Amino acid sequence: MESEDGWSVRGLARQLYDLVRQNKRLVVASACAIVFLALLEDVMTVESMKLDRAAYWLIVQHLRTPMLTPIMESFSALATPVTLLALLVAVAAFAPGRRPGWCCAVNLGLVVLINQVLKFIIQRPRPDGFRLAAATGFSFPSGHSMVAMAFFGLLAWFVWRYEKDRRQRALLLIAFAFIIFMVGLSRVYLGVHYASDVIGGFCLSIIWLALYTRLAVPLFLGNEDRPLG
Repeated sequence: MESEDGWSVRGLARQLYDLVRQNKRLVVASACAIVFLALLEDVMTVESMKLDRAAYWLIVQHLRTPMLTPIMESFSALATPVTLLALLVAVAAFAPGRRPGWCCAVNLGLVVLINQVLKFIIQRPRPDGFRLAAATGFSFPSGHSMVAMAFFGLLAWFVWRYEKDRRQRALLLIAFAFIIFMVGLSRVYLGVHYASDVIGGFCLSIIWLALYTRLAVPLFLGNEDRPLG
């Protein structure tokens, strides 16, 4: 369908597609910001969210089993300080040069700082009455979820950008995505976070990664920061 001045639906769709493709970071970050702000508004004004009630019904009431609990505890442990420190050492040891290790360390440290500042400002109490793990501090946004998305998400970005073997790249990306998802799921399963805490943490870290990979990573990697050829 085309008008007299040459305008067409197909042409407009093509222009919109090209615009989105050229600004992928901005589009993803904007979508996550909308979700995060919507969750934050409900957290600050609503005592009980439908999302959290639905997640509690599905995950806590219907998925909890004695066999699954140790598995969820193991996934949750992947975002603890000891594990992340060990992973940082591994990145520093096996990545070429010192720059990737420092890049990951600064990324992780800043995300933890952002999370703690936001928790102190928002001060949402944690779920109570159905915890399977000990947890202190406030609830929104989930620190484990933010850390998992920021740390493993940055590793996934490195793999996507620099790994030339397509099969290995795909397998690693799937593995990192699975770990991030399971860390978030485990926090709801263990009863130490609401689902909105987890989703909010994921969204905030995606926004952070969009900025960090655009502004900070080139400073660390210099001329090494280039697309796969």
